[in-house]
Amino acid sequence: MPDTAYLLTAAAIAAAVTWALRAAPFAALTQLRSSETLQYLRARMPAGVMVILALYTLRDLPLTHGRAAAPLIALAVTAGLHLWRRNALLSVFAGTAVSVILSSTLFAS
Repeated sequence: MPDTAYLLTAAAIAAAVTWALRAAPFAALTQLRSSETLQYLRARMPAGVMVILALYTLRDLPLTHGRAAAPLIALAVTAGLHLWRRNALLSVFAGTAVSVILSSTLFAS
């Protein structure tokens, strides 16, 4: 079994590396806050992520099958609520609820 000094040194090095890796993004962000590229990404990234997630979810959906109705209705509810109320939290929760309810009631058998 390794001696106590070796174990304490290993623990100290692991703690230092962990602290440095957690602090590094904050140190890098201070210089990036005024970047025009970051401002552009901040404005457009949420919509892009939502489009990618929606396409990923619907990519293998057989549109000719009846079970395709639940995700498509939920997507329509989510998009409609978001366009109407402009509240992302409301639209995501409502769309999820519609999807779960439709999936469990229509396809419970």
